[in-house]
Amino acid sequence: MDKVKILVVDDDVNIAELLRLYLEKDGYEVGIANDGHEALKRFESFAPQLVLLDIMLPGIDGWQVCHNIRKTSQVPIIMLTAKGETFDKVLGLELGADDYIVKPFEAKEVLARIKAVLRRFVKDEAPSAREVSLDNLYINMENYELVIAGRKVEIPPKEMELLFYLASNPHRVFTRDQLLDAVWGFEYFGDSRTVDVHIKRIREKIEGISDRWSLKTVWGVGYKIETNDR
Repeated sequence: MDKVKILVVDDDVNIAELLRLYLEKDGYEVGIANDGHEALKRFESFAPQLVLLDIMLPGIDGWQVCHNIRKTSQVPIIMLTAKGETFDKVLGLELGADDYIVKPFEAKEVLARIKAVLRRFVKDEAPSAREVSLDNLYINMENYELVIAGRKVEIPPKEMELLFYLASNPHRVFTRDQLLDAVWGFEYFGDSRTVDVHIKRIREKIEGISDRWSLKTVWGVGYKIETNDR
């Protein structure tokens, strides 16, 4: 069985090598990049299944690297941030990051976060379970395609995943914490503002496209997709 490949991006050579030791000992194949430009080149040549990405990098920073990767790939990205650095979780999530780890870290935490993110990413649903249709709305998660009223719409990955999750479970009310766990997998921390921001942006895209279903706020609880088919 092929080893899972992880790209470690950190300008601190010692930290990068330490992570390599941790990960190789646990059976992963590891690639290293020490700046943003090198990271993007290594991402293309190494083709990792997961990226550990430091925020503060020479050349271009981790935010921009994350943004560029997300233009072409949904490979999981875990951001690395030094204790005391400003880390805007909402910004990271909007750019497509899947999780983050604060330095200094312990090997067990790094490995646990990686395994949790990979479990969420490697899904074995049948293709039919990866698409959903409502009136004037079609979502295909195999190719990350959103079609609204016959028109293909560009949408950030997490907005797509959140809308797909709600649309796949019509009439069921989800709390913000449930949505964080289902879409982002935040078992260690969570910020309900993250869900609210994404719901607001989804509404801006789908407002008024159908009178047969709607994205509802259930005050004091959370959100649901409600249809008129029952």
